Amino acid sequence: MGHELKFMKILVIGGGGREHALVWKLAQSPRVTGLYCAPGNAGIGRHATCVPLSATDLPGLQTFAQEKAIDLTVVGPEAPLALGIADLFRRSKLKIFGPTRNAAKIEASKSFAKNLMVRQGIPTAESRTFDGVGPAFTYIENRTPPVVVKADGLAQGKGVVVAGTRQEARDAVSRMLEHQALGEAGRQVVIEEYLQGEELTLMAFVDGKTVVPMLAAQDHKRIGEGDTGSNTGGMGAYAPAPLATPALRDEIMRNVLQPAVEGLSRLGSPFYGVLYAGLMVKDGTPYVLEFNARFGDPETQVVLPLLNTDLLDVLEAVVDHRLDQIHLEWSEQSAVCVVMASGGYPGRSTSGVPITGLPSPRLDHAAVFHAGTALKCHDVVTAGGRVLGVTAWGPSLKTAHDRAYEVAKPIKFAGQYFRTDIAGRALAERNG
Repeated sequence: MGHELKFMKILVIGGGGREHALVWKLAQSPRVTGLYCAPGNAGIGRHATCVPLSATDLPGLQTFAQEKAIDLTVVGPEAPLALGIADLFRRSKLKIFGPTRNAAKIEASKSFAKNLMVRQGIPTAESRTFDGVGPAFTYIENRTPPVVVKADGLAQGKGVVVAGTRQEARDAVSRMLEHQALGEAGRQVVIEEYLQGEELTLMAFVDGKTVVPMLAAQDHKRIGEGDTGSNTGGMGAYAPAPLATPALRDEIMRNVLQPAVEGLSRLGSPFYGVLYAGLMVKDGTPYVLEFNARFGDPETQVVLPLLNTDLLDVLEAVVDHRLDQIHLEWSEQSAVCVVMASGGYPGRSTSGVPITGLPSPRLDHAAVFHAGTALKCHDVVTAGGRVLGVTAWGPSLKTAHDRAYEVAKPIKFAGQYFRTDIAGRALAERNG
């Protein structure tokens, strides 16, 4: 590589399954001398020192990074990015992996993202943005259902309603705009045409100019088997998704990721970090459902175990604007992640429930990533809707699938729920 081995102290911000996967992967780097996570969780504490700071406590995180002489901060969740943590750290000469507040608007505002896509000619569903109920209702009257109603702002994956009837669409608009069910996030709504097809996620590392794609993954957003019921933050994922042929990946790079990065640069907001394209592939054409400005959750839990390159080398290349000098190497294996959730999720769920049957952290072909857990008197208890992401990998998708469910089976907590059909469609197509 031409530059000598640099040892580094790392701070990861966040406390979910995605952050556990990031910490787990960074802990494997021979260059990491100190690893911290704020706020972390019960599983992250095995690999890193958990720091009792909220992911949105920007001044607290800045002070911690300065006092500990942190060499690189890695941002997991969207909220601190939308608040401008990258801008704050860069002003203080602290290295940080993640986009500026303006570049993160590609996730923080659906209407901003839609305008960018239209300007850049990126394929996406036809849509309109509203801040008043009357005009939104009129628009709904003139559309043939189903339509999709989205909160403009950040709503943790819960701001999207696929409305099968006009009444459902009106109810969703009224909940967001009149009753402020999603607070600030629902001050504006985007109503768009419903695209029928197969979902796909392609994340890419971006250093402002160079775009390097990861393996394509498929997330399972709905709570119920067979992709039914409410939308969630994600009930499981697998990678690589067979749907993403080399030709389709090239098309997504050419027509989606590169134009988005160029469009942000043109606005004076170059993008540094991970750009996530959530896509619907309809009749072979990829349409953008959403962009995220960070690693996806749970896609990160299946993509990172398959990365053979030292993750720290990649993150550092992004921050130093030399991503064009890095070659990513991927395993030939497949990975499957099964999310174990609390009863009641994505609605209200109980916390503080003891978890039993967790395997030893030193598994050969699997890792249990903690998403919503805490320690209570040395016992691991639930602390959120999505509790664990059980990830396994193997030479085939079938092996990875079987291993993931095998590891999940002995894990128990009251009210637990998980889907039994993660990666089911891809497996059926392979056998069909």
